Amino acid sequence: MASTVSAYKEKMKELSLLSLICSCFHTQPHPNTIYQYGDMEVKQLDKRASGQSFEVILKSPSDLSPESPVLSSPPKKKDLSLEELQKRLEAAEERRKTQEAQVLKQLAEKREHEREVLHKALEENNNFSRLAEEKLNYKMELSKEIREAHLAALRERLREKELHAAEVRRNKEQREEISG
Repeated sequence: MASTVSAYKEKMKELSLLSLICSCFHTQPHPNTIYQYGDMEVKQLDKRASGQSFEVILKSPSDLSPESPVLSSPPKKKDLSLEELQKRLEAAEERRKTQEAQVLKQLAEKREHEREVLHKALEENNNFSRLAEEKLNYKMELSKEIREAHLAALRERLREKELHAAEVRRNKEQREEISG
């Protein structure tokens, strides 16, 4: 069957080349022109605006001449012995087990990869939380120091104001005593 198909393809390639050459010489094809190529007849149909059309007629195998290659029949299955059958079954079982082991190995590798990814994600999350907490603590301490420094500056100004007020009172009292 494969040889018939390949022969058919080859003849179709030749046909398209032949029809191209013929169409150059004869612009109007003869009606019902038949080309014969071994076990195949090609009948040219009406030429259409969209292109040419052909009818390909394959001869039946009984019409073939004895010169043509005989198609080989499919090989007959030989009878298998019990030992050969058991060997084949054992080989199939071994292949199945090997394939199953390979699938299990791939699944184990996939699970291990998932564990590693999960572990890495947890570790990154913990690191992020720790860094965020440290940053927050640093900002809180800095804010506390700034607040304390501001309060200390306010107290210092208040104390200086009190001292100045006391000095002004003293000076006022001294003026009153002198003028008075």
